[in-house]
Amino acid sequence: MSRETAAPSVAWLGRGECHDCVLLGGKASNLCHLAAEHRVPPGFCLTADAFDHASVNGLVADKDAAPLSLPSELFGELARAYLGLGERCGVDAPSVAVRSSALDEDGAGASFAGQHETYLNVVGAAAVAEAVARCWASVRSSRALEYRRRQGFPLDGVRIAVLVQQLIPADVSSVVFSANPVTGSQDEVMINASWGLGESIVGGTVTPDTYVVRKVDMAVVSRQIADKRQMTVMVPGGTREVDVPRFLRAQPTLRDDQAVEMARLGVALEGKMGHPVDMECAVHAGQLYLLQCRPITTLAGFR
Repeated sequence: MSRETAAPSVAWLGRGECHDCVLLGGKASNLCHLAAEHRVPPGFCLTADAFDHASVNGLVADKDAAPLSLPSELFGELARAYLGLGERCGVDAPSVAVRSSALDEDGAGASFAGQHETYLNVVGAAAVAEAVARCWASVRSSRALEYRRRQGFPLDGVRIAVLVQQLIPADVSSVVFSANPVTGSQDEVMINASWGLGESIVGGTVTPDTYVVRKVDMAVVSRQIADKRQMTVMVPGGTREVDVPRFLRAQPTLRDDQAVEMARLGVALEGKMGHPVDMECAVHAGQLYLLQCRPITTLAGFR
C-alpha cells in the first residue's frame, strides 16, 4: 500500500478519524470519544498504519533488539505534529507522555494495563520519536507476549498505535472505579489517590488513599488515609520516584468535593460507555483532567 493511499499516520484527539479503533486502538479511541466533552489533555497518535509502514520497511525491532529510528518521512510528520501540539499548549517544546495503544487493548475482555511501554516527560521531537520506536518494540516483549498467551490473543499480526499527549504535572493523581472492585458493588465509586504523577499508584510503589462514594446521593461514605511514602515526580529527561515530604505523608490527597467531582465523572463515563469504567485522572492547579478510561475487566459479569 502506497503512502498516498494509506490511512493517516497521524490522528488528533477530538477529530473524526481518531474514533476509529482500527487505526488507534482502544486507549486512544476511548479518549477521542471523550475529548470533546471532558478536560482531556491535547494530543495526537501515530496510527497503526504508521506502525505497519515501519514494520514493512524493517524498522520495528524485535523483543531482543534496541528499537530503530523512524522512517524519515514519518519522522517529519511526527515533528510537524509535535510542533502543532506545542502551539496548542503554548510552548515551543511541550513535555509529553508517550503511551502504547494496541488495537486489542482496553477492551471488555482484557485491559493490557502495564503490558506495553509508557514514557513520561519526553521533550523534543527526536526524543518523542525514540519513545515511539520503543513503544513499538514493546509489542514483542516477553511480558506482552506472555500476557497475550494467557488471555488467548494471537501472537502474530499485532498492530499498535502510540498516543503522544501533553503531560499534566499532577499535584494529585487518582485511579477511579465506577463500581467498587473490592466488594463488587455497582452502587459505589472507589477512588485511589496519591501525590504526584500516577505511576506510583499504577506501579504499586505507594499505598494510596482510598475514598468510597455512594452513587445515589454522592456522599463520601469511607476514607482511608494512607501513609504515602513515595511519589513520582518530573525531572529533566523523565521521572523519578522520591520520598514524600514528611508533612504530606499522612495528609489527605483529596477534599470531599474533589472526590465527589471524580465520582460524578466516573458515573457519567459509565453511562456514556455502557459499562463500569476504570479511569485515570490528574489534578493540577485545582483542575481535574481525564487521562485514560477503560472497562473494568476484573468485575464479575463484565468480562
